Amino acid sequence: MPYHHHDQHQQHHDHHHHQQQQHLGYAQGVTDPELAAILDDIVGPDGAFRHRQHVNLTFLAVRRHGMPRAIDKVSEWIRQIAVYEQHPQKYHHTVSRAWVEMIAHHIHAEPACVEFDRFAQRHPALLDKRLLGRHYRSATLASPDARRGWIEPDAMAFPWTIGAENSGEQPGQIP
Repeated sequence: MPYHHHDQHQQHHDHHHHQQQQHLGYAQGVTDPELAAILDDIVGPDGAFRHRQHVNLTFLAVRRHGMPRAIDKVSEWIRQIAVYEQHPQKYHHTVSRAWVEMIAHHIHAEPACVEFDRFAQRHPALLDKRLLGRHYRSATLASPDARRGWIEPDAMAFPWTIGAENSGEQPGQIP
C-alpha cells in the first residue's frame, strides 16, 4: 500500500506542478509586459483566467488608462490571452468592449473604490457573465459582425448611453 500512496502523492504533485507552470505560462506567454505583470497578480493558484479575472483585468485597465483607451488595451490583452491559450477564435470584440463600458460606468459612478475585491462586492452583477444577455439578443452576439467589430446593444441600451448622443460624451467616458 505505501507504493500506491506514493503514486497518488506523485500524481497530485505532477498536477500541482502543471498548474504552477500554466500560471507562470501566462506571464511568459503574453507579449505585453504590463499584461504579464497584471496576470501574475490576478490569476489564482489554479492558473485559470475566467470571468472574474476578465473583470479584474478590465477594472485595472480602466483605472490605469481611462476611457476610451481601456477599450483598445483590454481588446489587445484578451487577444493575447486567447492566442496563448491556443483559442484565438474565442476573441469577441463586442463582448470585450461591452464589458469595458459596463465596468467603466461603475468605476465612474464610484471613483473612490480602488480595490478590485471591494468593487466586485459592491457590484456583484458584473461577476455574472450572463449580464450581457440583458442588453443583447443571443443571435446578435453570435453574429460574425459582433465578433469582429462593435455592435450597439439591441435588447436594451446601456443606461449611460441614453441621452449621451446629444451631450457629446462617449459611452463610459470618465471625465
